[in-house]
Formats: sequence, C-alpha cells, structure tokens
Amino acid sequence: MAEVIFERAMRDGALGYQVEAPKARKVAIIVSKGTLDMVYPGLILANAARMSGMDVMVFFTFWGLDCITDKEVDHLHVPTVGNPSMHLPTMVGGLPGMEALASHKMKQGMDKLQIPRAREFLQLLDDSGVELYACGLAMDMFNRKKDELLPQVKGVLTATEFFEKAEGAQVIFT
Repeated sequence: MAEVIFERAMRDGALGYQVEAPKARKVAIIVSKGTLDMVYPGLILANAARMSGMDVMVFFTFWGLDCITDKEVDHLHVPTVGNPSMHLPTMVGGLPGMEALASHKMKQGMDKLQIPRAREFLQLLDDSGVELYACGLAMDMFNRKKDELLPQVKGVLTATEFFEKAEGAQVIFT
C-alpha cells in the first residue's frame, strides 16, 4: 500500500519532482522475403508484440509483398534448392515435387500447432490493431497496384515514410 501511495505521489509531483509516465512500447517489423518459412517469423513476432501490449507496424518489402498480395498469399511455399536448413543436396531439392512436399509438411506442422494460414493470420493481426504497410519502391519494381493488396493493408509507404512512422520503435528486419 505504501508503495502505491509513493508511486502516486511521485507521479503527481507531491515529492517535488515529476516522473514521466512510461512511453508506449513500439515495434516496427520489416518482412523482406516471401517464402512460407520466412514470412511467419515476422507475423509471429508481430502477434507476440501486440499481445504484449505494444504498438506494432509491419512493413512488407521486396518479395515480402507476396504475403500481402491477394493472388499470392495463399501460394507461399518453402524453397528446397539453396536452403541450407533443409539438409538436402541441391540436386534432391530440385527434383519435381520436392518443394510442394516441403511446403505441405510445413503447413501440416503449422496446422498441428493451430498456427493460422497467412491470410487468416494477417486478418487477426489487423483485427488486433497491427498496422500493415507495403513498400512503395517494391510495389513499383514488381508492377503491383494497391488494389492487388489485401484489404488489411493500410497503405503504401516510401522507406522515408516508414522510418517517420517507426520513430521511437524498435525495428526488426526479417
């Protein structure tokens, strides 16, 4: 009880000085890759941050745009060629059907853990207050239009606008 009274007195300036209220924690996550195994770390971090009460924005750039493009989001896959974490010789990873098999297995594992598919995950993030943005330069490079993006995407930003919005945030690049 005495601790609460002391904290109030400090906050109200009764002890001769003011204590600033803690600033809202804020995180900005950059998703730059569009494969199934590379999109989910950003989505999971955004969800965890939002569940922790943080303000969260996610900026999708380069191949990460696939995750927020309506015609691409349901077709994210796991690359098997050149992926050292697959522990497959390049030749085996390049065999027909290997990428589809790896993607299927990863989706099965996610289903077991009740991790939503990317489209649903993005809806959940949007519903919880996470702000989703596309990179303007990447949109121009890949000839994408705003109307091709999922409706949860709040807008298209330049890199400068992203950093202005992210001021004071911890920036995480995935």
